[in-house]
Amino acid sequence: MTWTLIAMLGAVGVVAGFVDALAGGGGLLTIPALLLSGLDPVAALATNKLQSSFGSGSAVIAFARRGHIDFRQTRWMVATTLLGACLGVAAISIAPLSLLQAALPVLLIAMALYFAFSSRFSPKAGIEDGKARMSPGLFTLTMAPLIGFYDGLFGPGTGSFFMLAFVALCGYGVIHATANTKLLNFTSNFASLILFILAGKIVWVVGLVMGVGQFLGAQAGSYMAVRQGARVIRPLLVLVCCSVAVKLLLDPANPLHRAVISLFQ
Repeated sequence: MTWTLIAMLGAVGVVAGFVDALAGGGGLLTIPALLLSGLDPVAALATNKLQSSFGSGSAVIAFARRGHIDFRQTRWMVATTLLGACLGVAAISIAPLSLLQAALPVLLIAMALYFAFSSRFSPKAGIEDGKARMSPGLFTLTMAPLIGFYDGLFGPGTGSFFMLAFVALCGYGVIHATANTKLLNFTSNFASLILFILAGKIVWVVGLVMGVGQFLGAQAGSYMAVRQGARVIRPLLVLVCCSVAVKLLLDPANPLHRAVISLFQ
């Protein structure tokens, strides 16, 4: 791999970090780029975890600096998310991943519809912090480890799930939700990253160069999220949810893909 190609991957990291800090979905850019660069799928996924951790960590720093993360309030959410992610990694060999592949596109499209139309019924929904439907303690014991488990087990759309949970259940506005999503997403990524490091699957030079790009892009994306708020984040969430759903549906290994193809044969 040439240094020119590595520099191009670093530029992809900048763009992905910017988008990911706003609405998630940076992997839609980085994983195809890593595969096109010549890495095998396992090395691409492992290297992606390394570079994306720089982006989510950068976003956490940026949001915390602006006072949007209360680490004292979220410390137990971090702990249960990490526990769930570790259990998810451990369950990879026995879990029915085909069921997740089939259900996930439907869930993502439902989330896109929620973020697209919730403002029509309640203009302030997702813009300002509102009434919580779930206590922080119950969220810590249920949603945080459940979504963390999903990220360790499968992964795609994790940020969207955290966003929906914070907005719909905790009553957070999108900036507050985005900030806490990045914290918990960074936590759940950590379990998978450790696994890939121990397995020796990471291409370190590529991952670190892209990680620098991710860090810079996430700083800019976090700044825009704070300045523009729901006006930018809500449409991007809808776009990201739909894009991940389409990507999963186009995968020949997805049971829904096979079912649709069989209908037209």
